[in-house]
Amino acid sequence: MSTFTLSTIRQNLSKFDYAGLGIPALVLLIMAMLVLPLPPLLLDFLFTFNIVASLVIIMIAIGTRNPLEFSSFPSVLLFATMLRLGLNVASTRVILVHGHEGHESAGKVIAAFGEFVIGGNYVVGFIIFSILMIINFIVVTKGAGRVSEVNARFTLDAMPGKQMAIDADLNAGMIDQATAKKRREELSQESDFFGAMDGASKFVSGDAIAGLLILIINVVGGMAIGLIQHGLSASEAGKLYVLLTIGDGLVAQIPSLLLSLATAIIVTRVTTSESMTEQASSQLANPSALFISSGILAVLGMVPGMPHLMFITLAAATAGLGLMIVRNEVDAEETQEAVAEAEANAAGPKELDWDDVDQVDLIGLEIGYGLIPLVNPESGGELMGRVKGVRKKLSAELGFLVQPVRIRDDLNIDPDSYNIVLKGVVRGKGDIKVGRELAINPGQVYGELPGTPTREPAFGLEAVWIEPAQRDQARTLGYTVVDASTAISTHLNKVLRENASDLLSHDEVQQLLDKLSAKSPKLVEELVPGKLSLGVLTRTLQNLLNESVSIRDMRTIVEALTEASARTTDPEQLAAMVRPKLGRMIMQALVDEKNNLSVMTLEPSLEQLLHNVLQQSQPGQPVVLEPGLAESLFAAMRDGARAVEEEGHPAVLVVSPVIRGWLSKAARYRVNDLTVLSYSEIPDDQPVKVIHTVSAQAK
Repeated sequence: MSTFTLSTIRQNLSKFDYAGLGIPALVLLIMAMLVLPLPPLLLDFLFTFNIVASLVIIMIAIGTRNPLEFSSFPSVLLFATMLRLGLNVASTRVILVHGHEGHESAGKVIAAFGEFVIGGNYVVGFIIFSILMIINFIVVTKGAGRVSEVNARFTLDAMPGKQMAIDADLNAGMIDQATAKKRREELSQESDFFGAMDGASKFVSGDAIAGLLILIINVVGGMAIGLIQHGLSASEAGKLYVLLTIGDGLVAQIPSLLLSLATAIIVTRVTTSESMTEQASSQLANPSALFISSGILAVLGMVPGMPHLMFITLAAATAGLGLMIVRNEVDAEETQEAVAEAEANAAGPKELDWDDVDQVDLIGLEIGYGLIPLVNPESGGELMGRVKGVRKKLSAELGFLVQPVRIRDDLNIDPDSYNIVLKGVVRGKGDIKVGRELAINPGQVYGELPGTPTREPAFGLEAVWIEPAQRDQARTLGYTVVDASTAISTHLNKVLRENASDLLSHDEVQQLLDKLSAKSPKLVEELVPGKLSLGVLTRTLQNLLNESVSIRDMRTIVEALTEASARTTDPEQLAAMVRPKLGRMIMQALVDEKNNLSVMTLEPSLEQLLHNVLQQSQPGQPVVLEPGLAESLFAAMRDGARAVEEEGHPAVLVVSPVIRGWLSKAARYRVNDLTVLSYSEIPDDQPVKVIHTVSAQAK
């Protein structure tokens, strides 16, 4: 039975984790130092061990690439601080009890540090020690505490965003569940670490204050005990207890300063794949900074009264260091080029892949090199801001986000020219005079204006390039004056507005649906993909944009399409069914200040003729209209539109719903600025006034 018991005990002891006794043993040691008197020899050992431990901690902090690699630092800092404070208590007890016996009564380490700092002058030694305390408490400790507080606050504030980013990457398939779990754990550890560091920095600041108070207690208490209890003179007590106090404070403050530096290094580290030494060596190796510093030292060395040899020597050494860094960089680049060339020769000619195929820009603005000052803000260029303003205005009016405009210089066009490019195709071009302004003739002016005659690029109006000093004169004569950037942005606005349907793709439509789904999820879910595909919806919206109808009211559009999709899925017919639901929005830009709508109509016989032609046409086939009649019809529509516009009204033609779609498409590029409406698109309560009738006969 006893043999079994002994073997069982040995087996249990062999499984016992003796490494886990380290921290409890350290706690017991700290408690012993706070309560029990320690012999000087043991104090020497513990003070030396404290210095070694502080050196190890700061070396680990310097070599850490990521703060989380030293995640135990807050706990280590706590025990190191308590160990040092326990040593302060133990040494204070020895100094006050046995200090009258001599300098080595508290151990040789304290005596050696005290004699080394004092150096025979107690006043100077006390001042130096006080400066050391101030550096530790005010500079290092206070700064590290502030950085810890800010890091903790920013880390906690950024946690929701980082968690959402992890979830987004997981949902997008960029990472798997294991990686997401690991990243969440790292994020949790990071927040816990910086929160703990915020509290641990208070240990460091409290330790500095405690060291200062212990210094005062040792000096005052030692002087009182020496004078009252041991009968020492004031001079003997002062020399003896000041030496012991400074030695005790210094042997404790050196590890304290090291730990404060370690704390500051940890909390000020920027997370990279490099240690602090590697970061500093790579970022401080700046030849330009070294050469400039060398020149400044050389100039200072030539000032009369300066130590010339010292300054000139350091200037030469700094310049030499810069030259050495430059030489190393050149050698490294040559080595990399040689390696790359060898690899290229070994691999042979690179095969073409999809990276060699460039995608065309959706919207581009190509400018000649003479127009580059318009883009550069440093030279007063305002084109970038104007283009952003065009995007913002169009996005608000059309109802979807217009893609960014890529501006780049093109040496293949004239220096003062520009091209507006949509999907790789030039859709507009013009010439601009940098430094001059464009005076546009709006139709009626009151005098000739000296300058370079030209045409306004957007609408083709007569214009003159003038000097900026002629601006007031031009306005007095009735001209509209704009600068070069405004002329380009106006042209860009016109081209983008006329081609709005080309700017809308499946991606933009999906974004519109997602935005609407946030408020009306059932409405969107019922339409797409329930009744219509995303492609059919996109083509329907493009048809609306082709006729200058905004798609801002997506809710109404989706409701109308949900109802209309039961009868057809043809995009043109769907767009025609949506237009009456958007009637009031269409009317906004067409009514006058009294809310009256002035319109043109077709002669009844002409409208009936067009109606018969459409009915006789085969579905899917182009409508064939007798050439003479077509020419007469569009000429009459142009004349009518011009007459209506001269009266101050927008050109609006109202026809039956059957022929509206075909007539609108046919007149789009034959009659400028003509809006074709159907009777069903005009709200019942909208006042309408017919001011012109279009009639045409075959020639």
